[in-house]
Amino acid sequence: MAAGAAAGAWVLVLSLWGAIGGGQNITARIGEPLVLNCKGAPKKPPQQLEWKLGGPWDSVAHVLPNGSLLLPAMGIQDEGTFRCRATNRNGKETKSNYRVRVYQIPGKPEIVDPASELMAGIPNKVGTCVSEGGYPAGTLSWHLDGKPLLPDGKGVSVKEETRRHPETGLFTLQSELMVNPARGGAPHPTFSCSFSPALPRRRALHTAPIQPSVWEPVPLEVQLVVEPKGGAVAPGGTVTLTCEAPAQPSAQIHWMKDGIALPLAPSSVLLLPEVGPQDQGTYSCVATHPSHGPQESPAVSISILETGEEGPTAGSVGGSGLGTLALALGILGGLGTAALLIGAIIWRRQQRQREERKAPENQEEEEEHTELNQEEEPEAAESGAGRA
Repeated sequence: MAAGAAAGAWVLVLSLWGAIGGGQNITARIGEPLVLNCKGAPKKPPQQLEWKLGGPWDSVAHVLPNGSLLLPAMGIQDEGTFRCRATNRNGKETKSNYRVRVYQIPGKPEIVDPASELMAGIPNKVGTCVSEGGYPAGTLSWHLDGKPLLPDGKGVSVKEETRRHPETGLFTLQSELMVNPARGGAPHPTFSCSFSPALPRRRALHTAPIQPSVWEPVPLEVQLVVEPKGGAVAPGGTVTLTCEAPAQPSAQIHWMKDGIALPLAPSSVLLLPEVGPQDQGTYSCVATHPSHGPQESPAVSISILETGEEGPTAGSVGGSGLGTLALALGILGGLGTAALLIGAIIWRRQQRQREERKAPENQEEEEEHTELNQEEEPEAAESGAGRA
């Protein structure tokens, strides 16, 4: 587009070029006017002005009487490099180069969904820092007790997201902070977030600080109770396993058999009806609490008794070891009984042999005793006749 006045020797050309060396850097706030001066332009008419601009400036840009270019309201589309060239009647040229950038200061950032308390030893979400309506995008950063808090992939991690409005072109930034407080650390750390503009010499904007409390969890002890006691049951009997965790009912209970998770809904009680060989094995329960993590109980063994066998009665852990001990004691007891029986049989035989050897001796003594009695009887008769 061209605008002319009375004929003269001055020619002014304004055009938008690509990046060029040299020139002056200009920053303008979005929505405010900007005037670019053209050095060497005549201060008094008559003069002839000519400028060329591509794109959206044709309808909004104005060349002032002094040769300056007026942009009434700066927008993101106005960024670029402007060049002005003024030539006088003697053919002398004066050039003016401008690199124009626009900016928009966002509102004060804030921390949304701030945590009121953190637990030591596990990852915790501190909050999400949000900055809206800025241009260029800029950056968000976190601070702990006034010092920069940098992601390290271990105890500190940051998840960032940048969105741009489809109509205004302004940016919204989000930064989610996760920390894993060390045990024995500060009970009330102070967290804050700041927005740093992309343009130089612009001050950072800071959020209000937050001070969540940090507490250390008590170790979660999980116990497994089995009924009948010892885990031994007759074929077809029923076994009840109960998982006891201090954090109930908030803890979720899952069951394990022989180190493999059972596909069952979370429950603190596991019922094994009509126990068969397929139910034998080692069982344990795992209690999971948001503030403790998973904790596994000691294991118990479920076994099937033989006919007439009695199960172990002492303790619920190590039933198989007690069964082995009882079996060994039973074997030793059986061997002792057999030894006693064999000893009794041998002794009885020896007694019979002694009796058999004594029987003939007793018979000879009786015969001698009879003979003596017979001899004494005639003598007694004769002595009786003599006295008569």
